Amino acid sequence: MTIHKFNSELARASTEALAVGLHFQHEIYGFAETVLKARAIRALEGVAARYPIYRSVRCAARRKVEEIFDDLALHSGFGASRLDATSLLLDGPGVFIEAEGSRKADYSSCAFAIWTDSTAHADELRDMLFRLVGERYSREQMFTIDWHFSDRRAGLTYASFDELAGDDLHDAAYPSLGAPVAEFVNRYLAASETVLVLQGSPGTGKTRLVRAILGAISARKGDSARVMYTADKRSLENDQIFVDFITGSHDAFVIEDADHMLLARSNGNHDLHRFLAIADGVVRAQGRKIIFTTNLPNINDVDEALLRPGRCFATVRTRPLERSEAASLLRQLIVDEDRRSALLADLFGRGSNAVSVADIYRAVATL
Repeated sequence: MTIHKFNSELARASTEALAVGLHFQHEIYGFAETVLKARAIRALEGVAARYPIYRSVRCAARRKVEEIFDDLALHSGFGASRLDATSLLLDGPGVFIEAEGSRKADYSSCAFAIWTDSTAHADELRDMLFRLVGERYSREQMFTIDWHFSDRRAGLTYASFDELAGDDLHDAAYPSLGAPVAEFVNRYLAASETVLVLQGSPGTGKTRLVRAILGAISARKGDSARVMYTADKRSLENDQIFVDFITGSHDAFVIEDADHMLLARSNGNHDLHRFLAIADGVVRAQGRKIIFTTNLPNINDVDEALLRPGRCFATVRTRPLERSEAASLLRQLIVDEDRRSALLADLFGRGSNAVSVADIYRAVATL
């Protein structure tokens, strides 16, 4: 099926009474691309009026994303319009599919929007898409990031992609937890408190711990956790992102490098009140988690209202490891005692009193 067929289909659909508004965003770089994508957008607006069933399906595959989209275009049995290497429209009897993909280091993330005429047909289409995608990771192994940021043209917007929750955390990397990592994570997810603050210098394992928490949420759900994420100060300066979190289906809200957001309101922080409201205010997060990471050196720098009991589960200070702690971590990472001893001597050979977790992992990776 060609784009010209989309136009004729649209003409028939335009006589129907149902008005539909859809957001379909692409960067345009040339005249031909502008024409193609403008026609595709009009086609997409028309099909939603024709088909009563909608499904959103995601998966993460072990193949290259271009190869996946080649197979989708050639072997689905539907008319295919390739908007670019990782963007595709499929059109056929009783079905319209928008497919988007993204490349990761060792896997591909795919998202499908399916409009069709029945629930049974929706299930068949999902199975067909998965068959063409090929070997996939279990959804329990993944979490979906909705990365929010401010765009000078579109305002608050976001990009979605799947992340593989594959990092193995070692208890020895987090002596400040005072408990095994899995035990700490399970207690946090079972707690009524919403907020967790991870405080520490770069390289001390904050992001790895966040990923472990998000992976644990997916395991509990039996499906990918959906995570609202931002490190953009401008995105947090109005109510929209907070309303989206409260009214949406996100399991967690992660704010990285949140130094500006955690400072006391008496020091001019005018945005923290929004987090206080959703963490334990009139509008509640209803069991969803809010995780801050920060490089602030002193817990007293954080507004005390955010840390109060009933709202904050814990403040965890991740830190570089002393020699004995680093030796414990290396015992979990390296079997050979001679190599372990040599690496430990090299890490602390410059008179260092402590080394970061990141430095230890990098050194081990080079062996």
